[in-house]
Amino acid sequence: MVNFNALIAALWIVPSLAIVAMLAIRRPAWGEFLNLASALVVFGLTLTILVAAPNHEVVTAKQYILITPLGAWVLFCVGVVYLLASIYAIGYMRLLPEERPRLHKFYALQAGFALTMLIAPLMNNPGIFWIAIDFTTIVSAFLVGFEREAECIEAAWKYLIVVSAGLALALLGIILFYWGGTFTLGPTYALTWENLRLTAPKVPEALLFFSFLLTLVGFGTKVGLAPMHTWLPDAHSEGPAPGSAMLSGALLNIALLGIYRFLSIVDAGGYSLMGHTALLVLGVISLAVAGLFIVRQDGAKRMFAYSSLEHMGVLAMGFGFGGPIAFAGAMYHMINHSLTKSLMFFGAGNMMRAYETKSMSQMRRVLRYYPFSGGVWLLGAVAITGAPPFGLFLSEITILRGGILSANPWAVWVMAVLLILIFTAFLNHFRRMIWGPEPESGKEPTLKLSLWNILPMLLAFVPILVLGLWWPDGLWNFFQHAFAVAP
Repeated sequence: MVNFNALIAALWIVPSLAIVAMLAIRRPAWGEFLNLASALVVFGLTLTILVAAPNHEVVTAKQYILITPLGAWVLFCVGVVYLLASIYAIGYMRLLPEERPRLHKFYALQAGFALTMLIAPLMNNPGIFWIAIDFTTIVSAFLVGFEREAECIEAAWKYLIVVSAGLALALLGIILFYWGGTFTLGPTYALTWENLRLTAPKVPEALLFFSFLLTLVGFGTKVGLAPMHTWLPDAHSEGPAPGSAMLSGALLNIALLGIYRFLSIVDAGGYSLMGHTALLVLGVISLAVAGLFIVRQDGAKRMFAYSSLEHMGVLAMGFGFGGPIAFAGAMYHMINHSLTKSLMFFGAGNMMRAYETKSMSQMRRVLRYYPFSGGVWLLGAVAITGAPPFGLFLSEITILRGGILSANPWAVWVMAVLLILIFTAFLNHFRRMIWGPEPESGKEPTLKLSLWNILPMLLAFVPILVLGLWWPDGLWNFFQHAFAVAP
C-alpha cells in the first residue's frame, strides 16, 4: 500500500530544504543546481502520486490532506512546469549579468513558488486552501518584480492589489458556505469539502448560489478570467520568463481547481444548471476579451498572457459544460496548455533577449537567425492556437463535443467562432515575425543561445506532439474515474 503521508511530506520538505540551502550558500551556481535538483525530485514525486492515486478520494493527516484524481493531476502539472522552468531558468538568468549577485534569491523564490503550489491542491479544508492560494500570490509577486524595473514593480503591485481584492470576495464566499452548513450540522463543525457537499441540499437556494458567485468571482480573479483579468497581462509580461511560465502553466490550474470544487457543492445542492451556466458565461467573456486584445497586441509575452486568458476561458467552459466528455477534455487541456504555454514563454524570453526588445514588430526573420529554436517556437505557436496535430486540438475538440451534449449547447458555437478568431490573429503575428520585412532599425541579433535555452523548449514540444497524435487509453480511463469521484 502506498504511503501517501510520506510522499506528501517529501514533496514539501525537498523544496523547503533547497530554499534554506540556497539562501544560506548565496552562490548562483549552487542556486542553479539546488533548484534543478529540487525540481527533478518534485517531478518524480508528483508522478508517483499521480500513478498511485486511487479511483476515489483519500483523506489523511487528521482530515487536513485530501488526495483526489483531479488534485493529483493538477499537482503533476505543477511538477512538469516547475521542472521545465528550472531547466530554462539556468540559461535565461545567465543572460542577465546585472542580476547575478541576486540569483540565489531568484532560485529560492522559484522553489518557494513551487512549494506553495504543491500545498494548495492537497488541502481538504477550503479555508486553508484559501490561505495556500494567498501564499502563492505573495511569493509570485516577488518573482514578477524581481528585475526591479519600474514596469515590473508596478505589475507586481497591481497583481497583489487586484488578486487580494478578489480573494477577499472568495473568503466571504467560504464564510457563507460554512454558515449554510450550520443549518444542518450545528454552529460549529469541521470545514471540509465533503461536509459542504453533504449539507448543500439543505442550504437555501439564494444563499448557496450567492456563496458560489462570490467564490467564482474571487478565485476567478486568481485564474485571470475576464473581466477580473486586469492583473494578468502585466504580471505575465513583466516577470522573468521562467516565472511567467510557472504563473501561466501551473498556478492558474490550481485556482480553477478551487472553482470546480465549489461548483461541486452547488451540484450537490441540486442547482447545477445555474452554477455551470455562470462558469460558462465567464468562459465566453474571457475568450472574447482575449481574442480582441490578441488582434492588436505588439508585446510578445503580453500576447501570450492574453493567450492564457483564452485557455483559462476554454477550461472554464470545459468544466462549465459538465459531463464526462467535456470534463475529460478539460483535464487533457490542462496538461497540454501547461506544456505549450511553457514552450511559448521560453521562446519569447529567448527572442526578447536576442532582439533586445519586447516588441514583436522589432522581431523579424526569426528563422534566419535562429532556425532551430525559432522553428520550435513557430510550431508551438501553431499548437497554442489549438491547431492539429497537437494536444490542444484534441482537448478543445473534446470539450466542444461534450458541450453539444450539455444543457448549454449555445456556448459551443460561440466558443468555436472565438477560437477561429484567435487562431487567425495569433498566427498573423507570427507570420510577420517569421516572414515580415526587416525592422527599420536594421539591427541583427547576435546572441548565442545555450542548450539550457533550447532544451526545455524541445522537452515541452515532444509531448504536445505525441499527445496530439495519441490519446492514451489509460489517460481517458483516469479522466473518467476523476469525473466519477469528488474533485
